[in-house]
Amino acid sequence: MDTEQLLKQMTVEEKAALVSGTNFMYTNPIPRLSIPSLRMSDGPHGLRVQKDGGDNGVAESDPATSFPTAATTASSWNPENTRKMGEAIAGECRYYGVHTLLGPGVNIKRNPLCGRNFEYFSEDPYLAGVMGAAEVEGMQSRGVGVSVKHFALNNSENFRFMGNSIASEKTMRELYLKQFEYIVKHARPATIMCAYNQINGVFCSENKWLLTDVLRNEWGFDGVVMTDWGAMHDRVASLKAGLDLEMPGDTAICRRWILDGIADGSLPAEDLDNACRNILNWIDRYAKPADPKPVDWNAHHALAAEIAADSAVLLKNDGVLPLSGTEKLHIAGELFENMRYQGAGSSMIHPTMVTTPKDAFDAHGVKSVALEESDTVLIFAGLTDEYESEGCDRDDMRLPEAHLKLIDTLAASGRKTVVILFGGSPVELPFCGKVDAILNMYLPGQNGGTAVYDLLFGNINPSGKLAETWPLRYEDVPGHETFGKGRNEIYAEGTEVGYRYYNKHNIPVRFPFGFGLSYTTFSRSGWTKDGNVYRQTVTNTGDRFGGEVAQLFINGELKGFEKVYLNPGESRTVTITVGDEPKSEYSDEYTVPEPQPGFPVTIESRFTDLNQSFMGRILYNAVLSVVKKQMKQAKKLPEGPERDNAIKGAYFMKRIMDSNSPRSLSMCAGNQMPYNFAQGFAELTNGHLIKGIRCFMKKVDVPKLPKEEQNA
Repeated sequence: MDTEQLLKQMTVEEKAALVSGTNFMYTNPIPRLSIPSLRMSDGPHGLRVQKDGGDNGVAESDPATSFPTAATTASSWNPENTRKMGEAIAGECRYYGVHTLLGPGVNIKRNPLCGRNFEYFSEDPYLAGVMGAAEVEGMQSRGVGVSVKHFALNNSENFRFMGNSIASEKTMRELYLKQFEYIVKHARPATIMCAYNQINGVFCSENKWLLTDVLRNEWGFDGVVMTDWGAMHDRVASLKAGLDLEMPGDTAICRRWILDGIADGSLPAEDLDNACRNILNWIDRYAKPADPKPVDWNAHHALAAEIAADSAVLLKNDGVLPLSGTEKLHIAGELFENMRYQGAGSSMIHPTMVTTPKDAFDAHGVKSVALEESDTVLIFAGLTDEYESEGCDRDDMRLPEAHLKLIDTLAASGRKTVVILFGGSPVELPFCGKVDAILNMYLPGQNGGTAVYDLLFGNINPSGKLAETWPLRYEDVPGHETFGKGRNEIYAEGTEVGYRYYNKHNIPVRFPFGFGLSYTTFSRSGWTKDGNVYRQTVTNTGDRFGGEVAQLFINGELKGFEKVYLNPGESRTVTITVGDEPKSEYSDEYTVPEPQPGFPVTIESRFTDLNQSFMGRILYNAVLSVVKKQMKQAKKLPEGPERDNAIKGAYFMKRIMDSNSPRSLSMCAGNQMPYNFAQGFAELTNGHLIKGIRCFMKKVDVPKLPKEEQNA
């Protein structure tokens, strides 16, 4: 594809179409010039490819392998896991004809209540950068592009569509941008996805400092910058800022703004051409035909279990684990049979198969006895989809009350008690002193049951280490009083996030960053230094094969790590070279804006704000009726994974609708809710009946899309 020649031949109308998506997951083709459409799909820990285009539904997506989520894989501290996972996902993408996967997500875990933490790697930018870069390299090595997200400071869910992340440049540079920089420089991702939120009053989609000054000019990024779905605000301003592709597109207003901007000179033709050039190069590199080669689904299922087992963290063990197989086990907890293995939201996958702990136990003939006959109790507990999901932040750090009550009751029975935890984030553990062992599986993917069995019975030695701090209680978390409470999210704690905060202020935690037990023991020499080269010798001093992570901290920050797997008595010397970081002084200043009034509402108001007036409540309930209908239909389905996923999808859509804005909804819904409808919603809610009706009747006039011209 001769990009420059194509640019010369394209009309302004064709260029305006090319920088906008279509049919929810595609770029616009330009048939006249034989420019094909490029297909995307949600990730980041598996493929959610929709049948016939589709949207955020799950039941109608094609089967794919549900791998462990980022919260899980980061705990392996082994980038080969994310690399192999990326390669496998890419193979499934090629099979389904998907050219770019939307992931990995690499935002910093600023607060344990963030509803999307299960999809992110760590509270530490170096660990997140290394693990994310390996996934990018694995996927792109197989000819499938990625979209690293969400750029940037997208660290909470409640107000993500309109929130304003207020932070100093020092805070951003030294913590929240570092992992993106690492991935851009080491793995050269095909695309970057901008976040919904504002940074210091400027939306990411039109933030020139973020998208051009830093990303392109400083870091050398030469790929495509796209919006998150519905994150567009001002299309002309976004093109000037360096935003190439608007997704999901099909918004007449954005094409109208582009055409008018070119016509009146407010949008330089060069800015539009730059965006088209980036998109054409991306299409040329990745828009390849589907690979008809069958996918080895069983091998991918096995890989999911392998990664899950290497990532599980043994948090406590008073000698009860591993199980010998002779114990009389009483097994309890809803997650034994109904394992939670993936997050709730846009990353939900229709798995090719699911192996729960019950499935694995049944396959090995492990039975549960009534309680009084047992000597050991296994309790499968954790966060369910109702407690943790994209679209909203958690209310607290507690496990569901029913789970806590079950643990307390069985721990008081006098039996040895093992708790197996599932969930995407830290939780308070008030029962920690009452039980004998805690095995944390995080969200282990579709074959998590196999991993659980192998770990409990000692076929595999736990070797995961926490990629985030587990506080004793939520009140110990910096900024806990204000997190997720309003549009202005003030990063007053600066870089004192996670272990940096707890270590500096000597605050006790339940389990520290980097913590994880094993069934064997290790000894480690002190680090020796020769210039920028550091060495440490790790020895397996126990009687089992196992993995250990050498962690190098300099001035209180993680600067390097390596995981080694050793036989009993075996030693290995780890060598880590630390690069020189340019010394830069960044400002630690930030300005807190005045809170915005909740009324009158605007197109940027939270959708729930419509409930402040009679007419607004009518509009709100009319839109929510679609979600209620979806839930009603989901509950009518027969018991099974399809019903479970359909219910999860309905819950997710309710959360998304509540946190959405009329503007973002219009930018995501295309023809179903055009921009003038969003304006009408605001006017009617504010009591401006005539203005509202005029908005609804004011159609945006744009030329047909190139694909429609061909069909005509």
